[in-house]
Amino acid sequence: MKVLVFVKASEESEAGVMPDEELLTAMGRYNEELVKAGIVLDGDGLRPSSAGVRIRFSGADRSVVDGPFAEAKELVAGYWVWNVESMEQAIEWAKRIPFTDDEVEVRPCFEPDDFGEALTPELRAASEKVSQKEAGNRARLKTE
Repeated sequence: MKVLVFVKASEESEAGVMPDEELLTAMGRYNEELVKAGIVLDGDGLRPSSAGVRIRFSGADRSVVDGPFAEAKELVAGYWVWNVESMEQAIEWAKRIPFTDDEVEVRPCFEPDDFGEALTPELRAASEKVSQKEAGNRARLKTE
């Protein structure tokens, strides 16, 4: 099962305060453990919401709202995508994150079978094609 682990933002992360060497070292060790265990598929930290935008959809209309956004505790400062056997395994790995005063949220991703008959064989094939191209894009980014 694939899960997304959201690292919640804080006042410090929203202010652009970077982690110190001690946390960076601990996070590097933790990420190495995730890689060795074959758990992590992707992950990164995000810049503060002041560097981002939100796009609002209303029918055919689109509007762009510049950051920053209110309520740091409702924002995301980083993420991992993990491939785990169960939510219990994801929780056990998340408990090992070397944070001292932060919060993470772990949410399972939809699997193709969750969409039932609405995901026709043609749509499934098209989705798999897109997934293969995404994997190629990720591989290309790593070599650039």
